[in-house]
Order: sequence, then C-alpha cells, then structure tokens
Amino acid sequence: MGIRRIPEFRAVAVRLALTSGLTQQQVADDLGIGLSTLGKWVTVPKQVELMAGPHDDKDRKLAL
Repeated sequence: MGIRRIPEFRAVAVRLALTSGLTQQQVADDLGIGLSTLGKWVTVPKQVELMAGPHDDKDRKLAL
C-alpha cells in the first residue's frame, strides 16, 4: 500500500491541477504522486459538486 496523504495535501494538489495552468502530469511529477492518483483526486470533488446542488426533478417526483 502507498503513502497516505493528508486531506490538506490532496486539496492543494487538486487546486494546482485545476488552476495552475500546468498539465496534470506536471503537477503529479512535481508533487511526487502518480498521475492516476491525481486524476482520482480531481474527479471526486467534481462528483461531489454535482450531487450537492438542488435536484428539482427528484423534488418534483417526491411531491407527487
């Protein structure tokens, strides 16, 4: 099993990947993590963000 990273490290890595203008490969190399690991970290916040917003269609269905 690999090294466990603290949440703050993950957050910084994701922020760098999304806002630095560098490729994910460059960010991963600079931070010493695998590209697939960084890719997973970037994907998770996007999925959480999608599920966090209002879901009008679900609310309408439940109201019936």
